[in-house]
Amino acid sequence: MTQTIAPRVRTLVLLLLATAGLLLTTAGPASAHAALTGSDPQQGVVVDKAPDQVSLTFSEQVALSNDSLRVLDPKGKAVQQGKPFEVGGTTYGVKVHSGLPDGTYTVTYQVVSADSHPVSGAFTFSVGAPSVTSVSVSGETAGGGVVGWLYGFGRYLSYAGFIVLVGGGAFVLACWQRGAGVRPMQRFVVGGWLTLTSATLLLLLLRGSYTGSGKVADIFDLDLLGNVLQTKAGAALVSRLLLLAAAALFISVLFGAYDKREAEEKRDLTFGLAIGGTVVAAGLAASWAMAEHASVGLQAGIAMPVDVLHLLAVATWLGGLSALLVALYRSQTPIESAAVGRFSQVAFGSVVALVATGVYQSWRQLGSWSAFTGTRYGQLLLVKIGLVAVLVGIAYISRRWTAQLADTVVRQGKRAPQKERVAANASGSAKSAKEAGGAESGAAKKDGGRKQTGGAKKAGSAQGDGSKRAAQLARQQAAMDTARQKRTRDADPHRFGLRRSVLAEAGVAVVLLAVTTVLTQTEPGRTEEEAKAATSAASSSSSSSSAQAGSGAVTLDMSFDTGGTDGKGVVTVDVDPARVGGNEMHVYVQRPNGRAFDIPEVKVALTLEAKKIGPLAITPDHITTGHWSASNVQIPVAGDWKIAVTVRTSDIDQTTVSKNAQIG
Repeated sequence: MTQTIAPRVRTLVLLLLATAGLLLTTAGPASAHAALTGSDPQQGVVVDKAPDQVSLTFSEQVALSNDSLRVLDPKGKAVQQGKPFEVGGTTYGVKVHSGLPDGTYTVTYQVVSADSHPVSGAFTFSVGAPSVTSVSVSGETAGGGVVGWLYGFGRYLSYAGFIVLVGGGAFVLACWQRGAGVRPMQRFVVGGWLTLTSATLLLLLLRGSYTGSGKVADIFDLDLLGNVLQTKAGAALVSRLLLLAAAALFISVLFGAYDKREAEEKRDLTFGLAIGGTVVAAGLAASWAMAEHASVGLQAGIAMPVDVLHLLAVATWLGGLSALLVALYRSQTPIESAAVGRFSQVAFGSVVALVATGVYQSWRQLGSWSAFTGTRYGQLLLVKIGLVAVLVGIAYISRRWTAQLADTVVRQGKRAPQKERVAANASGSAKSAKEAGGAESGAAKKDGGRKQTGGAKKAGSAQGDGSKRAAQLARQQAAMDTARQKRTRDADPHRFGLRRSVLAEAGVAVVLLAVTTVLTQTEPGRTEEEAKAATSAASSSSSSSSAQAGSGAVTLDMSFDTGGTDGKGVVTVDVDPARVGGNEMHVYVQRPNGRAFDIPEVKVALTLEAKKIGPLAITPDHITTGHWSASNVQIPVAGDWKIAVTVRTSDIDQTTVSKNAQIG
């Protein structure tokens, strides 16, 4: 039976790895936390007068490069001038040449969100009237292509290496200290370290091309690498490499000096290794938490330590599970049931921590029940939850096998006297051969020295043959004992059942890791729904503005983010009839989901930069929740007025957003 297990194991592992690879290759380009929530001019709008600048508003702050924002005329020629700049909050702009002729213009953007993912896209607007354009934006996708696939695969390897390194080390130190001297276990943990180190170096090289051009040729561009090192993601990868140097020291002590110490000496060293290993493992986990989803958005100060705890729980559970699989299938030293029982307790605690932190992360990233089924992030999260439930079910079966597992060490210990007898017989044979040689030499001396030289040679030859034969017999007997021990171990039905259930757990874990990798590259459901709400509001505003064009009323929608807790929303300004003289102004503040947003203060200022008039301060009265109004707002002359709205959501959190409107 055991002879057919190994091929089945290899086949199952290959199938699982193929499934993981399929999930990664079909993941597509990386979606990101940041999403475009508005623009000025708006997408698809036709404006009478060419704008002086084009601005884009995102759901969170982004990082810009010199070519992040481009404006192309109908022939594909760039008409932007200067570098992109921050307008305010999460709005970014770029100046365009003055006096743009009529036609359709294309705006392309490629930025990096605060959680390290590239964001790209394009839209069009027209001046005067729409026209035919030759600009193609089908290839404007960040994080795609060969480089995007390699980056996703590198992320998968980095997670796998982290899990094996941390989980394997914890398994040896906390559950099976005898494993420190087991060669397959040593190779397993060292392999995790090598995988994580190699993957981190790969990600560092790919990062510049991944967030930029996406070209394979740019992977080894030293200028891009220098720019990457100045970013948050680059600093996190470098920190990870430094921590891996400390992890190498931990491994060398665990599998070197630790294994050679006596039981009493191991106690102090175990405590030191546990403290040092925990610090290094937490630091490695923080290199993800400080640069990805947990570092931005709602409650980032709480989310980052929760994410660290979540990663450590995953590594302890799945990495320890993989180490147990190695011990059951590859180790010649049988693992005792007590060690399996200790891991069962550790795994239970890890699952509890995993569920608790996972519930918080799900609430933070989704925000509503509808996001579970209405967003890609929520759908992937449902798949992940299902896989975790399957793992827990299989783990329950493993716990039952553990309870029934006989202690193999005791049974193998009964065969120790037989080994000692074989060794004693081999030693006795060598000793007898030596004594026989000595007696024969003494007889030669009594014979008056006759044939002394020949006798000595004959005795030496007999002694050498006897020693070699004894050593050969000892090796053969040891090999037979090892084979018998392995057959006895594999014949144990409880151990055989445990091996199968642990193998099934490891298989599900491989797929779970692939789903998790794709999940970390997907735009959170909360952000996706906010972006949809903002886009809908912008579309409604555009329709409203078009409908009111005949009456002269102006409606402007502006997204804002004060940077504090609950600081995002949309402010709408209505100016009626938008002409010289007295006007009615209404200001509405809404949350991203469209509900009225009651905030402490709203102020408005009007500026006509062309004639250096303003800012004219306006303090509207608070009418009801999310609604402010001001009557008889005097606008002295006609022109392209800048309407700036200052929004304060708390005592210290406020921001100013603005748009231009033709009045008069």
